Amino acid sequence: MLMHMRKFSILFVLLSILCSCAGPKGTGQAEAGERVSKPQTMKPVGQNAAQSGKTAKVPDHVVIVVEENHSRQNIIGNRAAPYMNSLTKQGAYFTESYANAHPSQPNYLILFSGSDQGVHNDSCGHTFTVPNLASELFKHKFTFAGYSEDLPSVGSTVCTNKSYGRKHSPWVNFTNIPKSANRRFTDFPADYTQLPTVSFVIPNLDHDMHDGTIQSADKWLKQNMGPYVEWAKSHNSVLILTWDEDDYGSRNHIPTIIVGDHIRQAVFDQNITHLNVLRTMEDLYGLSHLGRTSGSEPIRNLWKPS
Repeated sequence: MLMHMRKFSILFVLLSILCSCAGPKGTGQAEAGERVSKPQTMKPVGQNAAQSGKTAKVPDHVVIVVEENHSRQNIIGNRAAPYMNSLTKQGAYFTESYANAHPSQPNYLILFSGSDQGVHNDSCGHTFTVPNLASELFKHKFTFAGYSEDLPSVGSTVCTNKSYGRKHSPWVNFTNIPKSANRRFTDFPADYTQLPTVSFVIPNLDHDMHDGTIQSADKWLKQNMGPYVEWAKSHNSVLILTWDEDDYGSRNHIPTIIVGDHIRQAVFDQNITHLNVLRTMEDLYGLSHLGRTSGSEPIRNLWKPS
């Protein structure tokens, strides 16, 4: 009898250990609002992702808005930026997002072409012929436009006009992009179905926090991009909100927020830079990897499970 009890006790312990190791069954997907820190691999999906059953559904439209010269600490939790902070709860908010350089212009060039193209300042008048996000999109039969506030005319190459600065509109410098893709913000369509596949929106220096206040930039973003954000959530479209650089801190720690249809509502601690954002765009649309994006990973776990 004693022997049988010992065998039963040993069996019970072994079963307990096995059960505790197995853990609860589940999908392995983080729910909306959770912190996402263990990324899964996102495969390049190309144009027919919705039909092929891949991880991500290719957005019909992506709008990228770039703000200026403020760190994550300046913005997140700041009462002067209620709309921007509300976006952190509506989509993917990245707590470990970093710019690549100082000052502004190299970051815009990196986000657009995967390289600073040898530019390490805010000088004007550069000309480049290398592939970039826009030229790759056109090559693959997609569309692109850059919308800059206070640009004097479509295709203009002026360095400044009112509160417009060419240093913040990198596509102007590339000769392999048609001038018609360099547009005024007043050309941003009210009918969002008419947007190009990918577009940049560059507020002027008063509305991007460079010269104006955080509060002014927040109000401008809500007024001008808020309707698009709400539309995007149900129309297979996305907004990417990021900053060119921080307030010249040593870490260059910036906010990045992605909101839209099929985007997971979660806090991400994946370490990303402008290169990861560009790499994600490349993989979504099946584009070539530009510059340093060949050595960068796309953003992981961005999409809701289908």
